[in-house]
Amino acid sequence: MYLKRKIDSFLINWKENENKKPLIVKGARQIGKTESVMHFAKKYYDNVIYINFVLEPKYKVITESGYDVDSIIKSISFIDPSKKFEEEKTIIVFDELQDYPEISTALKSFAIDGRFDVICSGSMLGINYNRIESNSVGYKIDYEMYSLDFEEYLWAKGYSDDQIDDMLSHLIDLKPFSELEMNVYNELFLDYCVLGGMPAVVKSFIESGNFSGTLDIQRQLLLDYEEDIRKYAQGIEQTKLLSIYRHIPAQLAKENKKFQFSKISKSARARDYLGCVDWLIDAGVINICYCFEFPELPLKGNYDENKFKLYVADTGLLVAALDEEAQEDLRVNKNLGIYKGALYENFIAEALAKQGYDLFYYKRENASLEEDFFLRTQSNLIPVEVKASDNNSKALTTLIKGAKYGDISYGIKLAKQNIGNGNDIITFPYFVAFLLKRYLKEN
Repeated sequence: MYLKRKIDSFLINWKENENKKPLIVKGARQIGKTESVMHFAKKYYDNVIYINFVLEPKYKVITESGYDVDSIIKSISFIDPSKKFEEEKTIIVFDELQDYPEISTALKSFAIDGRFDVICSGSMLGINYNRIESNSVGYKIDYEMYSLDFEEYLWAKGYSDDQIDDMLSHLIDLKPFSELEMNVYNELFLDYCVLGGMPAVVKSFIESGNFSGTLDIQRQLLLDYEEDIRKYAQGIEQTKLLSIYRHIPAQLAKENKKFQFSKISKSARARDYLGCVDWLIDAGVINICYCFEFPELPLKGNYDENKFKLYVADTGLLVAALDEEAQEDLRVNKNLGIYKGALYENFIAEALAKQGYDLFYYKRENASLEEDFFLRTQSNLIPVEVKASDNNSKALTTLIKGAKYGDISYGIKLAKQNIGNGNDIITFPYFVAFLLKRYLKEN
């Protein structure tokens, strides 16, 4: 069972570009990178040369004779004579790049040579990407892949692009969904919150029709992530990395969601842990949301790099890390319990990050004013509030009406509510969060 992914159309467009450069597909482990790349390669090329540097470490010598194309092809053919290189009809896939980043030095040669298409794929865990950047600058294209977003989940459930377009039209026209649509989409959304977007989990759920076995898969993924931290974290204290990752659920469940290192250890100091945070971000397993110094444009340079919230990059893995009682409530009763606010907020952070947004929030010192996220258009800063209850949006109203917040003219509230518009606050249901970027382009 192949799950349709957004990278599929990107790969086709990449192939059709006459001046294409070698492609690097990066992202966290087990999000479907290899499956998508190989599905594309087998469909559109006569010859597929697949090399996995983890499963086949013997190929780590292919650059010993040089980084030019002919030397590499000669070395590969010497190791495995059955691999055939037919010009213009062959794609070379170098997988598990993190175990042999040296191959990236050859991308310039492949780009200039042009006889063979090349895709590199690998988990961001362990990739010294600065090294790859310096070896390949100007001669590669990057594509960052994530676990399935809600749109891809809807595709997996059989929903069409026409139905997605209809959802978008509801947003653009501010037309409420019907009761049937709200019930169905909310049910799908809750399932997705529990499952997350890891392909193995989604496939298991679709094939079985229930949650049986999905938690076991998720917990194994968490163990695999921790194993990779131990394997690839070089020059960084692994216990600190693991402590940060394991503390995210508990800290998100608190009213003050700012990540506090003192909750890990009373003696913990931020400067001793910030490198670990950066490593986990680069690994693709967490998202960081920085606190604005003041909510105004421009976004860059207008935040405190020492004050932030951390979110798990896949909400399903966050759910899998919760306690046993919460698991049963979530999977059987769809009751989010004390984690309700944290899970909804993590989901929105995930949805925004997967659309390419940097994440920012605002909390005024010594005051109750706090806003969850901010988006921007060319001329507006748009506060986004995630509501786990039906309470009034006091912070949103303050930001919109306050004279000193000149870049803010309206806000967006995401809640378990239908589409609505009043007092310069546009209300959308949670499940359309993946469409916000497209919505803002139309307005």
